Amino acid sequence: MSIDVKRTVEELRAATQILVGEGILDGFGHVSTRHPEQPDRYFMLLRNVDGPAAEARVLELDADSNPIGPGDVRPSIERFIHGEIYRQRPDVLAVVHTHAPPLIPFGVCNVALRPLYHMCGFLEDGASVFDIRKEHGTTNMLVTSYELGQSLAASLGRRAMVLMRGHGATVVGTSLKEAVFRSVYATLNAQLQTVAMQLGQPTFLNTGEAKLADELHHAVLDRPWEYWVKKHG
Repeated sequence: MSIDVKRTVEELRAATQILVGEGILDGFGHVSTRHPEQPDRYFMLLRNVDGPAAEARVLELDADSNPIGPGDVRPSIERFIHGEIYRQRPDVLAVVHTHAPPLIPFGVCNVALRPLYHMCGFLEDGASVFDIRKEHGTTNMLVTSYELGQSLAASLGRRAMVLMRGHGATVVGTSLKEAVFRSVYATLNAQLQTVAMQLGQPTFLNTGEAKLADELHHAVLDRPWEYWVKKHG
């Protein structure tokens, strides 16, 4: 294992630990990162909800989301979320799929998730909504095939986040640190927006504010990452 791959895997373990600790992942949900040397491959963890991420087995998958290595592994049935986004978005280096409850209402109501919190400038373009029923009829709501993954990735488009009706959300980043940051703060923004709408009409960040805030936070991603690593390590 090269130094770059080892570092990437260590970050993936840390990201998983952070996301669990921050309530973004529970017994469900998953995070992945693109292979640093073979961009048509990616890594996920075979999570054991009873054990720490540091002990989880690392799974490498190819461009078609097939496991590379021993045939006794049972990868996530929703790995196609990750594989098809990596296929359609060369700029994406990390993907988080979450079932965080504060995000669910914005995927089932005619209310857009918009940035009212300065930590969420990346939401300036909004979060699209993937309604699996529109193209694929009645399903169990899970993304368990190439076709479903392709539809989800198309719904995401060039945005940072896609909400999934009645299911959860998928967040992307140009690094694991960015994907974790976006997942945590998008969930907090959803909580705050729900409260603000009960009080009255929220004032959202305008385009300029969102852009400048996102540029600032993108430059200091190490700060929250180091805080979370210490908190949940």
